[in-house]
Amino acid sequence: MIVSRLSRWPNLDWRSPFRELDRMRQEMDRLTEGLSRGVPGPSTAGVFPLINLTEDADRFYLRAELPGIKPGDLDISATANSVAISGERRIPEENEGARYHRREREAGKFNRVVNMPDQVDSDKIEAECRNGVLTVTIPKSEKSKPRQISIKAS
Repeated sequence: MIVSRLSRWPNLDWRSPFRELDRMRQEMDRLTEGLSRGVPGPSTAGVFPLINLTEDADRFYLRAELPGIKPGDLDISATANSVAISGERRIPEENEGARYHRREREAGKFNRVVNMPDQVDSDKIEAECRNGVLTVTIPKSEKSKPRQISIKAS
């Protein structure tokens, strides 16, 4: 493998340094992932909650999957450029003698901050939670909405 790489080096292809850097990054990711599997430490819930962000002409719609979380356990805050969802996911404790065969659901506090593509009107944001899906309706700021310009004929 080393011989085949050295036989092609130097290569006049201008993209090859970037390909090599990308390959090295992937190898480092693979190595560090393997190392961290056996290291005990604080458990994390990963990227939680999963979200979708869509828009129409007047609003953005942020939908977050939050199964088993009560609306009262959530906090939503907004600025002109971002929306933050935070809370705590609680999972009932297993009995002391329980042995896990697979553990993918984690409990703990979470915080997701979503940067918005345009400015929003944070005073008019509404939120609703139904069947474990939080829907946050976010009106666009008047400044960010496209404006129709009329053309005068002379």
